[in-house]
Formats: sequence, structure tokens, C-alpha cells
Amino acid sequence: MRGGSVAVVGGSIAGCAFASAAVRAGAREVVVLERTRGRLADRGVGLCVHDDRAAELVAAGALPPGIPAHRLERRRWVVRDGSAGAGGRLIWEQPFPFHSYHWGLLWRGLREAVPGAVDYRQGVAVGAVEGDGDGVRLRFGDGGGAGERFDLVVGADGYRSVVREAVSPGAAPHYAGYVCWRGNFDAALLEGLEGAQSYPEAVTTVCFPGGSCVIYRIPGPQGLRVNWVLYAAPPQGAGLRFDDPTSFPPGALGEELAGHLRALLEREFPEYWGRALALTAPADTFVQPIYDLVTEPAAAGRLLLAGDAASVVRPHNTSGAAKALQDATAFGAAWAGAGSWEELVGRYQAARGGAGRELVALARRLGRAQVEETPAWGRMSAGEVAGWWEAQLAGAAGIGGQAMSS
Repeated sequence: MRGGSVAVVGGSIAGCAFASAAVRAGAREVVVLERTRGRLADRGVGLCVHDDRAAELVAAGALPPGIPAHRLERRRWVVRDGSAGAGGRLIWEQPFPFHSYHWGLLWRGLREAVPGAVDYRQGVAVGAVEGDGDGVRLRFGDGGGAGERFDLVVGADGYRSVVREAVSPGAAPHYAGYVCWRGNFDAALLEGLEGAQSYPEAVTTVCFPGGSCVIYRIPGPQGLRVNWVLYAAPPQGAGLRFDDPTSFPPGALGEELAGHLRALLEREFPEYWGRALALTAPADTFVQPIYDLVTEPAAAGRLLLAGDAASVVRPHNTSGAAKALQDATAFGAAWAGAGSWEELVGRYQAARGGAGRELVALARRLGRAQVEETPAWGRMSAGEVAGWWEAQLAGAAGIGGQAMSS
């Protein structure tokens, strides 16, 4: 099947990957519609991709080579223990074969790999999506006006997906009951801290009653940075809205949320790690309520959902970027084997519908275990922690996403 017009709503990681896949598949016209006008590359949060998933994605052409990444090898689980020193007490260590990325640098690599034939438009908000059986009309802004018509539309527009509503009316992410504080800072600042090692090749997970925090290095535009994500329930009356996915952007936490973070670091963290996270500037700290959602189906008519638009997975899986790129890979494979738009959509649904469901289920188990119903970490042996971890996986191969063949 060659030719046809494809619109990709959303121009971030999933959107860039789908646009490239559509051109490789043979689309005559590919348009990317990104609602923000600013530099997406300025987003500074970190993410990780499992080494096996990365190898598959590079081989498939979905992950361009040469994007800066930092190698990680192991994950250390620590608890606060005054008798164990400033770095806390190590309760378990496990292999962690991942590479970490800076979101903005990963996006930039994907954006630069998008073929020049793609019409990438910024500052274009899609207000309405109307399928008529033989195509899809997108209306912009408030949903009025004539808009534009396409043979196929991909919803890669994230948590607040407009395209999702057309595929599965009423489907919306649900608040998980807790939030994450996120931040990052120049790794060179750790050289001024004394009392522990920071283990550049490791992810450190600080465990405490009612939450946990993962800390690891990522490449940054000016060198290595330390990225961290702290999961816990927010303070009562913090003014967070949970009816719609939202976040408090960098520099806009407010004193109540910032004070709650300081209290957690002082009360629950090993001294070294509490002082390390306190190095984060307010402008690099934000809070994000945790949501999840499985959209059933992930495709219908001439519409496909990708990345967070298709399934919102709690971050504990460390699978978000890999899943988005896998979605694009499956899209290209579905196109190659299809003789019609309807067959393409059906093949994509068959390939990716179950993947989101399984990832959401695993992330819910991990969220309960690491935040909502935390064990008595400090009283567990290394063997008990390993057994607890395997129980949360419940037969899953591990975190980081699934192999494309599964």
C-alpha cells in the first residue's frame, strides 16, 4: 500500500517516530501537528531505555544512533540507617541493564531524523476530530472552521489526547492516589558533598514508609546531570487538581509542596541523599500527579493511538519511551503487511492493543508495592527484598517494556 495522507497529532517522541515511520512506509503526505510553540528540546527530565529494547529499536530504525546516553548497570536499594553512615544501608542490589537519556536530547535526535518531506507544524492545536469512514477531518483551535482532511490520523498527543476521545469516548486517565516530585541538577555539584559515594553507573532507590525515590545520572546539554523522581502522597490541601492530568511546572511548586519535599528529605532520606536532592534549584523541580489508563481499543476507523494517548502507564515500569517507539515500529510493520487502511488499523490494534494493558497492570502492582503499600524495608534481608520484587513482577520478564516479538 503506497500513497495517502497521514496526520500525526503531537510532535514529541511518539509523534516524531510515527512521522518517520509513515514516510518510510510510503505515505504521500505526512503532517505533524504540535500544539506548543516553544522548544520541546528544553524539557529536562530523564528517562531510561532497556538495553535489549534499544537494540531492537535501533535495528528497526526507530531509534536513531548517536543520541547521547549514559550507561547504567545496577540498581541499589537503600534505607535510612544512622548506624550505616550518611549513604544509608544497602538492602539489595540487582542488575539494571539500561541507558538513560535526557528527554530533550532524545527528542532532538528523533526530530532531526524526521525526513524533510514531513510538514512539521508548531503552534497548531487540534480542536475536533471527525471520522467519516473514508478519512478523518481535523478542525483546529476551538474546533470550528473547515480544517483539513486526511486518510489516516495518529493520536500521539499524550495524556490529554483529543484523538483518544474520538477512538474511545469518555476514556480519561485516572489519578493513582499519589504524586511524584521530579528534579535534576548538575552532577558536578556532587563533588562538593562528603560522606558517601554516588555510584555513577547505578540507579539508587531510596526506600521509606509510604514512598520511594529513584536517582540516576542522565546526559545533559552541558554534561552529566543527576535526575530524580520521588513518589509519595501529597500533603492534604495542597491545591492539586486530580480531575484532569496536570502538573506544577518547574519553579511553580508553591511553599506547601516545596516544604513537604524538604520534610521528606530531612525525615526519611539517608543524610547524603537528602543533601544531594536539596542541590536541585527550584527552577528545576516540579510535581506531577500519577495517572494511568488503558484505552480499549487503541485504534478504530481511520484513527490510531500512540504512546501516552493509547495507554498512560505509571513511570515505575521504566517503559514509556520504549513503548512509544515500539508503537511506531508496529505501525510501520502493519502498513507493510496491509492492503487497505482498514487492514492497517486492524493489524496495529492486534499488535499493540494488549501491550498497553499489560504494562499498565504491571505498573499498578509496582506502584502499590513501592508507594501505596510499602513493606518494612529496613527489616528485610536481601533475599526477602528479591522475593518481594519477583512477587510484584508476577511472571513478567522484568521492567523496561516487552520484546516486540512478545
